[in-house]
Amino acid sequence: MTQPTVFVLYGATGDLARRMVLPAFHTLAEAGLLPAKWMLVGNGRGDVAHDEFQRNVHEALDGKPSRAFLDRLRFAGGGFDNLRPVIEGAHRELGTRAQLVHYLAIPPVAFPETTQALGDLGLAKGARVVYEKPFGTSPGGFRTLDRLVHRVLDEDQVYRIDHFLGKEATQQLHVLRFANEMFGAMWDRHHIESVQIDVPETLDVADRAGFYDATGAVLDMLVTHLFQVAAEVAMEPPASFAAADLQAAREKVIRSFRPLDPAEVVLGQFEGYKDIKGIASRSRTDTYVAARLWIDNPRWRGVPFLLRTGKRLAQSAQQVSLVLRTPDGPFRDLPARGNVLTFSLAGNGEIDTTLLAKKPGVALGLEPASVSLPLASLPDAEPLPAYARLIHDVLLGDRSLFTRPDGLAAAWKVVTPLLENRPRLIPYPPGSSGPPKARKLAAPHGWLLGG
Repeated sequence: MTQPTVFVLYGATGDLARRMVLPAFHTLAEAGLLPAKWMLVGNGRGDVAHDEFQRNVHEALDGKPSRAFLDRLRFAGGGFDNLRPVIEGAHRELGTRAQLVHYLAIPPVAFPETTQALGDLGLAKGARVVYEKPFGTSPGGFRTLDRLVHRVLDEDQVYRIDHFLGKEATQQLHVLRFANEMFGAMWDRHHIESVQIDVPETLDVADRAGFYDATGAVLDMLVTHLFQVAAEVAMEPPASFAAADLQAAREKVIRSFRPLDPAEVVLGQFEGYKDIKGIASRSRTDTYVAARLWIDNPRWRGVPFLLRTGKRLAQSAQQVSLVLRTPDGPFRDLPARGNVLTFSLAGNGEIDTTLLAKKPGVALGLEPASVSLPLASLPDAEPLPAYARLIHDVLLGDRSLFTRPDGLAAAWKVVTPLLENRPRLIPYPPGSSGPPKARKLAAPHGWLLGG
């Protein structure tokens, strides 16, 4: 059982807290994975009474929280003015000096001010601090933020969250490979033709228009989630699954990512985006990005990693696909993409294998056949949503699935050419597959999802 904890949630009345963090915390409580003694202190600029905050959380979680859960919630309004007294009160109510966890569910522009306030208020010593992504909004902004964070905190106190790393199926990427020689033996450029990491979304941005317009698909998804998942696919075997070794393997391969060539990137914006309340009338924010990434190391040299994501597209999915090369041998004209290993990162995750098999009958005809393994169907499976898993890891002090500054610095270096020489923004109709130009990036066989 984890030690007594006071969990301080900054941006507690915001969209991210409502959609992700508070539901995750409630999931942990229901599963008995929180400490026996805990309290959650919400923080925001509004002045909200404790009982009003409790009612808001009850409503945000569709009436699911029990009275016992809600009684552990407090609110420190007015920015930082009332923060320390409310936290001290939470310690007294718990009857012990508890572990302090700060969770910054706020826009990146507010990270420096909040970090500095933690130091000035004496709330940083010994605390664990969770930073949402993106950690910085530019290469220079990242470096400035990183220096400030390390003036206030030691690195082992810092948890830079990327919730795609907490997904069950993302972790299966290295488990399947390193625990099964059948797959591990083919995990290289000699056997894999291409890798597709595809995260289309039907979602709009209306609920977080201000944040999104200052960020866009490149910063919100490409330099964060998609790069991290690519690193999970491509990393060399870690020395162990201890936090330091797993992080080191992930960050090392990111340093082998070739800087993006803007000619191999397609940016788009869905039609009607600028009509959304809160979006600038002349916004040049990208709501879609597709990119071809190359990894310059012996294992992956020459294998394209095709990364794609966007808003208001025809379907929602979170899919990683390893497309195997067509084998040499007696068969001729084999169907393209007949051998594919696919990981669905959505929900509890699923692994799908597509292979060529003989179609039963007198003729020697081949057809792609698929088999699926829903991960939640494994015996005694108890999957946790990604945010719940990562918050639990913070409570345990396990940094395995969190990013490090060296890897983030390398990721910013990879995306810098794109930020300095952005391709023309291409409009695309909502409900489509995005700009048709992106199909050329996945030539000759195209994207597995939607062409």
